[in-house]
Amino acid sequence: MKKRVSNLVCLVMVLSMMLAACSQKTGTSGAGGDAGGSGDNQPVKISVFAQQESGIDLKTNGVSKYLEENFNIEFDWQIIPTDGAKEKRQISLASGDYPDTYMLTGYIDQFSQADVLKYGEQGVIIPLNDLIDQYAPNIKAALESNASLRSYVTAPDGNIYGLVAYSECFHCSYPNKMWINTKWLDQLNLEMPATMEEFKQVLQAFKTKDPNGNGKADEVPLSGSTEDFGVRIVPFLMNGFIYNDDNNYLQLVNGKVDTVANKPEWKEGLAYIKSLYDEGLIDPGAFTQNAEAFKKIGENANAEILGAGAGMHPAIFVDKRTKDFSPLPPLTGPYASYATHNGSGIAPGAKFVITNKASEEAQVALIKMIDFMFTPEGQTITLSGQEGEGWRKPEPGEEALGQGVTPQFANIQYEEDKGPKNYAWSGMGHFYMTREYRDSFVTAKDIYAPDGYERRLYEATLLYEGKEPKELFPYWAIWMDPSETDEASMLQTNIKSYIEQSTLQFITGNKDLEKDWDSYVAGLDKLNISRYVEIMQKAYDMTFNP
Repeated sequence: MKKRVSNLVCLVMVLSMMLAACSQKTGTSGAGGDAGGSGDNQPVKISVFAQQESGIDLKTNGVSKYLEENFNIEFDWQIIPTDGAKEKRQISLASGDYPDTYMLTGYIDQFSQADVLKYGEQGVIIPLNDLIDQYAPNIKAALESNASLRSYVTAPDGNIYGLVAYSECFHCSYPNKMWINTKWLDQLNLEMPATMEEFKQVLQAFKTKDPNGNGKADEVPLSGSTEDFGVRIVPFLMNGFIYNDDNNYLQLVNGKVDTVANKPEWKEGLAYIKSLYDEGLIDPGAFTQNAEAFKKIGENANAEILGAGAGMHPAIFVDKRTKDFSPLPPLTGPYASYATHNGSGIAPGAKFVITNKASEEAQVALIKMIDFMFTPEGQTITLSGQEGEGWRKPEPGEEALGQGVTPQFANIQYEEDKGPKNYAWSGMGHFYMTREYRDSFVTAKDIYAPDGYERRLYEATLLYEGKEPKELFPYWAIWMDPSETDEASMLQTNIKSYIEQSTLQFITGNKDLEKDWDSYVAGLDKLNISRYVEIMQKAYDMTFNP
C-alpha cells in the first residue's frame, strides 16, 4: 500500500521558468567551475551514502552525471538497497568510517530529529548555517520567506544540521477524508449528509434499503482499516465532537498543550460512534483489517456493497468503482466540524547532512549543489531529468493543478517497456517542493481521467481546507530536548496504545461508557499523561517560543 500511495502522493509535477536555457545557466549561477577542486580545476571527490531505489543506478544516472559535470564534483557512491535502510545507516555511523554526506530519500529513511540533535552535538554532522549564508542564496531565501521550512530545519540551538524532504502535498495534508457512495445516494434519492445525525440516517438507509438492488442484505454501510493514510474511521467521526489529530491525541488551546482523550466531548463522540456500531452500520473489520481486506470490500466481485470508506484517496479501497465515490465534507457535530490536518505530510528530520569527514571544498560544492535544487529548474531536473525525459512544456489549453495558476510543466507518462527510469533521482531528489510549485503542474481537467486523479484529490481537499482548529499542536515540527526523547517515546507509545485500545472497547461494548469511564480516565493518569503533556509543552515552547 505504501508504495502505491507514495506513487500517487508524488504524481510529481515539475516546475521551471526557463528550462530551455537551464543547463547553460547552471554552470555559472549554481557552482560550476568554481564549485571546488584544486588549482588545476580537478573535480572534488565526495563520498555519498545513498539508498538506491528500483530502476535507478546512481553511478550511471543522468542526474548524477549532470551534477558532476555542472558542479565540478566526482561522486564516490556508498550505495545500499532500500531494505533495512535505517539499520545500514546506523551501522555506517557507528563504524566511524562514514562518508562526507548522507543523501537519503526521506520516505524510506532519514535522520530523525533526535538523530540530528545527537549527531550535531557530537560534531559528527556539521551546522550548515555559515555555508548557507555564504554559498546558498536560494536556500537562504527559502528560509527567510518560509516559516514552515525554518521550523523543520532549525534546531533549538539555532543551528541547521540538515535539510528535510520539503514537499507540500496539499491532499496529503488532510488525510482523514471520508468518501461516500453517491451512486447509492442517487438510487435512494438522498442528499449529501451535512451533520452527524444525517450521516447516521444515510448509513441506516444504505443498510436497510437495498441500494445495490440485488435483493440481499449484503451492504456494508461504512468501513476502513487500521493502517495509515487516513483509513481509520474514528478521527473523521470524532471531529464533530472534539479535534482528533489521529496521532498523539493532543490539542493546543491558548498556547497550552493538553490531551483530548479524557474530555467530556471525547466521551460523547465515543457514544455516537458506538451507536453506529450497535446498529451494524460500521464494519467490525474496520478496526482490525489491513488495506488489502478493505479493498476486497470496495471491489467485491458479486455486487457493490460499500456505502462509505475512510481514506486519503479512494483508490485505497476501490479501483473500478472509483467514480461512484465522492468526498464527504467534514460533518457538523454538536461541538465542532473539524478536519484533521498534519502539516502537509512532511516528515520531520533530515534527508541531507554533511559530516565532519567532508573537506572544506566538499562542503562548499555540496551546499552549492543542493542550493541549485532549491530553484524550480533544479528541483525539476533532479526529479524528472531533462526536457523530453520526465517532463515537457505545457501545450495551449492545458491547465495547472492550482486554481488560477499558470501552468509551467507537464509530466511525461513513464512507459514501463522503455526500461529503467535512470534519468532522474526520484525520491532522493525531493528537496523543496512548495504548494505553489506543485500547483503549477499540468493536470487533466477531467478528474476521472487517469492523469486527472491529482485534480480530483485537490478538489476534494478544498472541502477540508481551513476546517482544522485555529490552534494546532504541530507534532510534526517540534524539537525535543534530547535528554527527554526516550522518556517521551515510551510515554507516547503506552498512552497512545491505551487510548486506542480503550476507544475500541468502548465502541464495541467491551467497556461501558457510563460504568468504566472514570476508571479509564484514572488509567490515563496512571500512565503519567500529565508528564507526557509537560514534555510536549516544553518541546512546543522550545520550538516556537524560545
